[in-house]
Amino acid sequence: MSVIVLNASYEPLHTVSIQHAIRMLVREVAVVEEAHGERYIGPFPVPRVLRLVRYVVTHWRYAAGRMKYSKHGVLRRDRFRCAYCGLDNADTMDHVQPRSRGGRTEWLNAVAAHAACNERKGNRTPAEAGMPLLWQPWVPTRAELVS
Repeated sequence: MSVIVLNASYEPLHTVSIQHAIRMLVREVAVVEEAHGERYIGPFPVPRVLRLVRYVVTHWRYAAGRMKYSKHGVLRRDRFRCAYCGLDNADTMDHVQPRSRGGRTEWLNAVAAHAACNERKGNRTPAEAGMPLLWQPWVPTRAELVS
């Protein structure tokens, strides 16, 4: 279960765990805006939404920092081009090292692929399937995914 954190101006910033939310309440950097009914953790109601006491400037949200992993992010990073055949309109994401063989769901193990290419590769590595990658996956910046 996660808790929404609002800036002092009521703009949504991000979400945190219940444990992190309670620590924020203990440090008095946030107040509860909405709680889960009559449930309490010690003296604090179980929060659904917190609001920061002081305003936090959010320029960092638009900086060229790293992005959180997502399937759509992989497709955007690869410009919807299949990493195996190079054609446009890739519609799925493929794990380079299959998950069943220890591959992780992360930027460096995911590429855009057509459903047919993904199925052809199957539960094999690109080398085993005879389908070399046309480029190596990388962790994109915010700027790379926005453009």
